[in-house]
Parts: sequence; structure tokens; C-alpha cells
Amino acid sequence: MSAPSKGLPVGTWVIDPAHSTLQFSVRHLMVSKVRGRFTDFSGTLVVHPDGTADADVQMNVASVTTDNAQRDGHLATADFFDSANHPIATFKATGFKALSTEFSVTGDFSIRGNTHPVTLDVEFLGTGPGMADAPVAGFSATATINRRDFGLTTEMPMADGGAVIGDKINLSLDVEVGLQS
Repeated sequence: MSAPSKGLPVGTWVIDPAHSTLQFSVRHLMVSKVRGRFTDFSGTLVVHPDGTADADVQMNVASVTTDNAQRDGHLATADFFDSANHPIATFKATGFKALSTEFSVTGDFSIRGNTHPVTLDVEFLGTGPGMADAPVAGFSATATINRRDFGLTTEMPMADGGAVIGDKINLSLDVEVGLQS
């Protein structure tokens, strides 16, 4: 896979969860959006000397929060994430396509044992010295997925038509990584 940026030094970069956000939004009642995020996640970006790269991310689906305890509890059940049987969602990059400071990352996204390719539109925000004198880098990424592709098929029809929950899920990621080696 091509490297995400010629300016990103070779090595293993690890997600800093204290300075990163993995969030989503979905239509609610056909008129608004509910936003949520995962609070327990990890991942690495490995830039190889030959200019290729690998990336992978793991999310503990039970860490989902929408700032509503009842809804969060429902999301953990078999109606949605089924966190008891499928506790981890993953993304493993299969390709990078550079477009200046922006690029796309295609990868296999797995939720509930269902894996589908997803392409993230990524903006490389640059590198800096970091707080501990170790280099850091930042990225913002977006993608849209269909929840049904990943086994999130719970139907909640509304009496007057439409659905309580939309099918389209918008993903928004803001990630800071630190160089480990």
C-alpha cells in the first residue's frame, strides 16, 4: 500500500485515544440526527521504509455513548452491536491512495462478524513535535456506511411511515497518532 504522506516518518504510529475521537451520526425519527462515539479504541499506522503503510483500528463496541444511558444500553444488545457476542469492531486498511494532503484509505470494516469494504476520505493534518518530544501526526476522516451491511438490521417502523432509525451511518474520525518506534 502506498504511504499516506511522504512527510510521515517511517515507524509505528499508535493512536492516542485522549486526543482522538471516533464518532458517528444516524437519522432519528426521519427529522434529526443522533450522534454517538466510542470511548475505548486503539490502533496503529505502520509506515515502512519502502513507502508502503499498514493501518488497523479496534473499537470496543460496548464503549458506545450517545449521552443517553437507555439508548446506549439498547445499542449494546443483540438488536444492534450484540457486544456480548461481538465485542470488537475492526478496520484493517487494504489500500491508500494519495491526493496531496488528502487521500483515501480503503479497508475491511467488521461489525458483528460482518465484514465489508469501506473507503475513508482522509485529510492529513500534519506532524508536530508532540508533548513528550516524540513526533505526533493528525488525521481527519469521513465515510458513510449502510448499517444493514453490518447486520444492524433492527426494524423500528413509525406508525405514519418511515423509520425511527435511518440506514445511513455517517462516520467522522479525528485521530492523533504518536510515533512509537
